[in-house]
Amino acid sequence: MLIEIVSYVLIIATVIAAAAATQVKDITRAIVAFTAMNILIAAIFYILGEPYIAAFQLLVYAGAVTVLFLAAIHTMRGS
Repeated sequence: MLIEIVSYVLIIATVIAAAAATQVKDITRAIVAFTAMNILIAAIFYILGEPYIAAFQLLVYAGAVTVLFLAAIHTMRGS
């Protein structure tokens, strides 16, 4: 019962973070929302019993892709 409630809360928070990532005008806040969304997705995978997929989600999307976005924004603003 508790796992179901936590799952629903994580799903709702993920949808809110995804909407924020697409609707926020400031690009750095959109990247923060994107990172939050990926962390929440990793938590959902972990609750579903897939710890390796959760770890890859954290490493690839919440880590590497976010750093890539930040580096691209930093490069574009520098020139």
